[in-house]
Amino acid sequence: MHTYLIDLLECPSCHGSLTWSISSQKDDRIIEAIARCQICTAEYPIREGIGIFLTPDLPRTDLWEQGGQQLSRLFSEHPEIEARLMDSPLSNLGPADQFFRGMALEERGEYSEAQRAFDAAMPELYTDDYRHCWQSQVDFVLEALAGGTNPVVDLASGRCYLVRDLIDATERPIVATDFSLHVLRRNREWLIHHGLYNRVSLLAFDARRTPFRDNSIETMTTNVGLPNIAEPENLLGELRRITSGQFLAVSHFYSADDSANLSALQGAKLVDSLLRESVLTAFREAGWRVSVRNSRHGLARPTPQGEILEGASIDGFPVVETILEWCVLEAR
Repeated sequence: MHTYLIDLLECPSCHGSLTWSISSQKDDRIIEAIARCQICTAEYPIREGIGIFLTPDLPRTDLWEQGGQQLSRLFSEHPEIEARLMDSPLSNLGPADQFFRGMALEERGEYSEAQRAFDAAMPELYTDDYRHCWQSQVDFVLEALAGGTNPVVDLASGRCYLVRDLIDATERPIVATDFSLHVLRRNREWLIHHGLYNRVSLLAFDARRTPFRDNSIETMTTNVGLPNIAEPENLLGELRRITSGQFLAVSHFYSADDSANLSALQGAKLVDSLLRESVLTAFREAGWRVSVRNSRHGLARPTPQGEILEGASIDGFPVVETILEWCVLEAR
């Protein structure tokens, strides 16, 4: 993480000020350090450049880490499955298996081959409508942030899809965040390999309890990240606390008449975060002024399942074909 963040950070547990003991630094990037709260004495390490501000009291399940471990265990127990997935001609694989092959190649640091697998998979994993509507929202965010200089904090960055575009389209410092150390370490290696790490800081924290001071963030983004945050009751209030400027949230919503998908979303406790009016109401109740920008509608289908990795799927939703509304929620 970069040194400019020191002035923005506080203890996520009690909001106390932090005392910094930096043991390794390269230019303006902190490599190894300990940040200690002056009030509750909690300690937050910076390891290999990643600031770790996770609190022990919030439940969370790291699906990125689980997925990597499950794939490694499967390959270890069934080397014949690994051989079929990794050694077959790419064109012989179905789209889900192409994607899983890309994930496995990334874990090995074989980024060029991984990208070939992802590029082959995407047109069959998602409809043209889905991909075009999503890209339209990303383009809207990039245009909105063009020309600025203040840092962008990206929430629930996952595999850094939006972060990569922000690096290309702006000159801003970028803070990529996730509670998954597994995916942040993967992102660090990917960014270094592609020469894109210079302006990026990586922070591990739970968005429900962030390590930022009140009103310290001028620009915040997320790329379909809000529905991925479990038990989000106080989430938007916490984000309102730290934000002094704008929050641009790439989002998609299901129709209130889509009974089959809504039933499945209800079972996964996701329905309130994927219905337009529920989300807008939650923003307003948390004190935001929110508007829907760049609305687009497009066809979405269930993603194909794996054939070699039998039954494995990329996304759990939708469960049946539907029309999604894509947009950017602009909140201040």
